[in-house]
Amino acid sequence: MTTKILTSNKNPLIKQIRKLHRGRERQKQDLLLLEGTNLIQVACEVDYGLETVCCTPQWQENHPRLWQEIQTKAKRVELVSGEVLQAIATTVNPDGIIATAVRKTGQTPKVNTTKLGLAIERLQDPGNLGTIIRTAVAAGVDGLWLSEDSVGFDNPKVLRASVGEWFRLPMASDCNLSAVVTAHQQQGVQIVATLPQATKTYWSIDYKRPTLILLGNEGAGLSAELIALAQEQIKIPLMFGVESLNVAISAALILYEARRQQI
Repeated sequence: MTTKILTSNKNPLIKQIRKLHRGRERQKQDLLLLEGTNLIQVACEVDYGLETVCCTPQWQENHPRLWQEIQTKAKRVELVSGEVLQAIATTVNPDGIIATAVRKTGQTPKVNTTKLGLAIERLQDPGNLGTIIRTAVAAGVDGLWLSEDSVGFDNPKVLRASVGEWFRLPMASDCNLSAVVTAHQQQGVQIVATLPQATKTYWSIDYKRPTLILLGNEGAGLSAELIALAQEQIKIPLMFGVESLNVAISAALILYEARRQQI
């Protein structure tokens, strides 16, 4: 067990971890930045490979069992001062532990196993994506596909907002969604587009058959290309004067209606 405490922000390891705040650097190093006890605990539970784990002595004292497990799973562990941890965190009030991990999404979703899937186009807000991932796992989604012009799966805020469920959902990023939709159609999967001017409500179609749900950008919605590929178009009815719902809330409503019908 390490006893030395890193106290300098100029330490080469600390400098290298701080670079992971930038998406381009995460791609270059092929690493994720995991922040917080919850994320790192779930990573251990699913045996997701940890590279380096940094925590404060206080965190170590408060989480002896998890710390013991981390030491058996991570390639490198370091105790750091609170000031150093603050320097490598992207959050204002880190809870005492940060880790790096290999930049991958675990399982890649398979088109031929989709009973309930999500394809998301041009999503920009990392908090929305993380919430959708969390909801998708809770609702039993088989896979999630994300267009290449969306926020990255490796964004630290995406991981935090997923509350650890990021590790449990098969996902693919930087996708050509038209090709993804076409591949599903060839497998007999129903394609459902969400758009405000649709005539059908989200609860009025049959989700008992394999279904891929298309969600669009927070403001612009789905592209005309994807809408044209869908067999069904649905909307969430809104009271007069309400322009739209948050995309993560919309996803939750539709996914749980699909789940209700499927069970």
